[in-house]
Amino acid sequence: MEHELRAEYEDGDAPQGPDAEVKNWHVVRMEDTTAMCGRELSPAAATRSTDDWGAGKVPICHSCGALYLRETP
Repeated sequence: MEHELRAEYEDGDAPQGPDAEVKNWHVVRMEDTTAMCGRELSPAAATRSTDDWGAGKVPICHSCGALYLRETP
């Protein structure tokens, strides 16, 4: 199964806003808007490769990370 990271924004920030601040990154199944932890994310939210998950470059949802490990080899 393919996965990607999808952004959750600080309260009140719109995903398209130029100053939108990412609060956390969640793991979703490819092109889905429901994070593995159950949080509903905006379809317009930024996405990243799951390669960033283990690199320590972005804050990742702990619950999503644990579930992601169970689905990947």
